[in-house]
Amino acid sequence: MAFKEYGDYDGVGLAELVRSKQVTPAELLDEAIARTDALDPTLNAVVVRHDDYARKQIEAGLPQGPFSGVPFLLKDLDLLAGTRTTFGASLYKDFVAPHTGTLAGRFLAAGVTIFGKSASPEFGLMPTTESRLHGPTRNPWNIEHSSGGSSGGAAAAVAARILPVAHASDGGGSIRIPASACGVFGLKPTRARNPIGPDRGEGWGGFACGHVVSISVLDSAAMLDALHGPEPSSPYVAPPPERPFAEEVGREPGRLRIAFTDRSTYGEPIDPEVAAAVRDTARLLEGLGHYVEERAPVLPADPAQVIATIVACNTGLAVQLAEQTVGRAMTERDFEVLTLASAANARKASGVDYCAAQLAAFQISRAMADFFANVDVFLSPTLCTLPLRIGEIDTMAHDLSGISPTLRRYIPGTSLSNMSGQPSMSVPLAWSASGLPIGMMFAGRFGDEATLLRLAAQLERERPWKTRRPPVCAST
Repeated sequence: MAFKEYGDYDGVGLAELVRSKQVTPAELLDEAIARTDALDPTLNAVVVRHDDYARKQIEAGLPQGPFSGVPFLLKDLDLLAGTRTTFGASLYKDFVAPHTGTLAGRFLAAGVTIFGKSASPEFGLMPTTESRLHGPTRNPWNIEHSSGGSSGGAAAAVAARILPVAHASDGGGSIRIPASACGVFGLKPTRARNPIGPDRGEGWGGFACGHVVSISVLDSAAMLDALHGPEPSSPYVAPPPERPFAEEVGREPGRLRIAFTDRSTYGEPIDPEVAAAVRDTARLLEGLGHYVEERAPVLPADPAQVIATIVACNTGLAVQLAEQTVGRAMTERDFEVLTLASAANARKASGVDYCAAQLAAFQISRAMADFFANVDVFLSPTLCTLPLRIGEIDTMAHDLSGISPTLRRYIPGTSLSNMSGQPSMSVPLAWSASGLPIGMMFAGRFGDEATLLRLAAQLERERPWKTRRPPVCAST
């Protein structure tokens, strides 16, 4: 690897090197490819490679966007015309995208060079990235542990400094979960902030959205500036920002009213190291001049039951569409046991069941809005345990009864902001005694990414994480 300082730069920094002609896009791409070749045999984060696509982008001339020349990975759930997207599923291992998604198009317009796809569990269903098709994606801090999910490949690649910023998506925590597990920054934007078409108007009943994971707050903000805004198929739009999101980075957040909890969404105790990290973060916030109190929302419905119904019905549709395309019933040759079981649950559910789940989500959304009437930011743990070990969730097991209790223990609170549509971020502020990252989750009011970005930048100054490197980076 010729550019040893590459890992010290965020995406905005690399783009500035390109603009000032200190480095070329081809040189950055070569460095990213070399790092992938060196590190990915250990991590398994990049599951589809199309280096030639990125080289052709450079040869054709890159747009002069905010990330012009920066190497990039799409998550293996999104479409880029002429390249493979597998959705983590055996059935689609050779599927070639017929067109480019709106979000991917905006990434291209921002100037990134897309040299592959990052690993995702099948259809993005699990908070760990261990598909049967591609195998487990490992955590750069400890390869016996999961990188999180469903954007586990993106977070592992960014943490390992294969690249500074990568596409991620979040329907129940899938940006924030791997960001926490891998010690990077992950912001889930407000509902409808970023496009999701052209094939869908919304994902998972409005829960899902796309953005990035990154090593810096500025990269996330600058990319949000490049991505946000409605498209022709948007069923609704997010409130417009007061100013560019990148300009919020470095602005003082003022004295915020911050509520926090060191317990799970169900009021249950959590891993002691994680709880201690929440309390330490609360003290840090108090020391920065914010008003901090211990208080949590009271929810009128069980979020686990809500998301289980919504996700099952959407999975059922995906399996049905596959059956219609192929002309036969799907089997375990095509999809994992978990996917087929989820689709079977959808067939048992009625339209009334789906509407009831949506109503419960709206009720949770209203409770969250009421809570934020007197609170600017809500702090809670992103993960309520340390990152799961590889194999702890088995999507090919014929007894799946252990998965729900594991999810309740591991990620009880990440889906709340998906249901309410509020922005939420995981900030890498702590590390366990064993060296695993512990992310802190901050939620803001609907449409108010600005406050979260200001606060994140303040925390980044106080406890900088960019200089921390996982053990797998030793060779780079």
